[in-house]
Amino acid sequence: MPKLDPRPDQMPKDQFIAVFGGIYEHSAWVAEAIFNIGVGPDDADPLHLAGRMAVIVDAGGRDRQMALLKAHPELAGKLAIAGDLTAESTAEQAGAGLDQCSPAEFDAFQDLNRRYGRKFGHPFIIAVRGLDRAAILTAFRQRITNSPDAEFTTALNEVHKIARLRLVQLAGT
Repeated sequence: MPKLDPRPDQMPKDQFIAVFGGIYEHSAWVAEAIFNIGVGPDDADPLHLAGRMAVIVDAGGRDRQMALLKAHPELAGKLAIAGDLTAESTAEQAGAGLDQCSPAEFDAFQDLNRRYGRKFGHPFIIAVRGLDRAAILTAFRQRITNSPDAEFTTALNEVHKIARLRLVQLAGT
């Protein structure tokens, strides 16, 4: 597996935060915590760094985790329409074709986003890379029936998957 270059352990704090602060959507606190704990040569392996970042999030407590989930945009939602997604989210949603929804698909996403947000208090989160609109809508319809605790765990696992994919992409793999 390719390594992150320059190596994270060779970066000053401001560069480290600039490079890794967006791995978890609008949650630079994760990268800051990693830097403050200490960055070593093994962190040049994107999967190793992803594992360390996941541990920080998992230890962050429910309030911080909920804030992290709430920092994610809705799929095919208002931020996407307004062009206000992060570059990473824009590329990920476009890669899944969410920027090309038919009117019926768009309406389905809007309805599911509204219902899901009311039920769970955070947006529906799924690692969309490698999925198409139909697969995403199917997962959305299935997961909206989950219990709040089950869905919180599922959403957090999807956030970890997104972070891992972003780090691997950053390493050029």
